[in-house]
Amino acid sequence: MKNAIISILAVILGLLIIAFPVLGVVTASAIIGLSILLLGVYLMIAGISELDYSPTRSILNITIGVIMLILSIGIIFNPSLFAFLAAITLYLAGIFLMVAGLVTLIGNRENKYGFWMGIVGIALGILYIILGTYIRDPLILGSLIGIWLMIAGVLRLADR
Repeated sequence: MKNAIISILAVILGLLIIAFPVLGVVTASAIIGLSILLLGVYLMIAGISELDYSPTRSILNITIGVIMLILSIGIIFNPSLFAFLAAITLYLAGIFLMVAGLVTLIGNRENKYGFWMGIVGIALGILYIILGTYIRDPLILGSLIGIWLMIAGVLRLADR
């Protein structure tokens, strides 16, 4: 039951991230900050829910989630921090996506689709960095995180 709730939460957060940039109301810093924030929240919730199954993976997910949460709040509410991090913000989000994929890859070996969740996270993180380097469109970049959350949620549901 707990996995189903986490899976549905991932799909909902993924849809929110994909839909949010379409609104086009907020700045690039808020879009990237919100994407990182939602990914951080998901990792913290997933880490807490996995504490019984894999303490190491759980601690890694919670730690990465807390770091992402703090960073995203700074990016959203402190424009000078965003200006300072503007050059590396795109890379940070891609790196966080790759790290989340790597943690999923390492920690979900016993799950049927865990390997693929990790591979997709790593691949989308690399794609995020490449697109961030050349395109710098927050609509596309925010959507990549949303796509990973949706895929991870669907694969978790299929793995039940």
